[in-house]
Amino acid sequence: MSDDRFWGGTIRKLWPTEVEKFRDHLLRLDKSSRRMRFAHGVSDSFIGDYALRMNDMGGIVYGYIVDGEVRAAAELRKLGDAWGTQAEAAISVEPTFQNKGLGSELMGRVIRAARNRGVHQLVLSCLSENSKMQAIARHFEADLRFEYGEVIGEIIPEQPNYFSIWAEAMEDRVGYVLAVLDLQARTLAAA
Repeated sequence: MSDDRFWGGTIRKLWPTEVEKFRDHLLRLDKSSRRMRFAHGVSDSFIGDYALRMNDMGGIVYGYIVDGEVRAAAELRKLGDAWGTQAEAAISVEPTFQNKGLGSELMGRVIRAARNRGVHQLVLSCLSENSKMQAIARHFEADLRFEYGEVIGEIIPEQPNYFSIWAEAMEDRVGYVLAVLDLQARTLAAA
């Protein structure tokens, strides 16, 4: 659940008011991590624009938060205008937080969110040298195939049920409270 503490931080959904936290996380990625996340080198301005579209694209972003800062994120993006049969997932973890299992923890939440929205095929795309993303995909029994220097993974989520919907709803409630408390702390610190 979102109130569980992982490696000194908390995993929860990011809310529309937290675009800056998501942007700042992506900006802290080193050159190699940016390339692995976006499949090519990207500039700071690209990341700024990308993060601002977080809400416009109707996606869901889970963040691993330590001391009010997002240090890892997993994104679920719908393919098309509405949630349908396919969606895309992506993960980014800052270098000092890699190799701790955070990617798998975040991916599990993305798969559940996809499941609860009726997604039948979750697509992951990464560079062929991105062994960490491929390991996460294998952990969730993804079918992997190589295409033009990239690896495409497909995960077939189970059908939603009462427990998967309930678990996400409970995490959202706790996550909302944590987001409000974080906003309150930032407001007090700024005053």
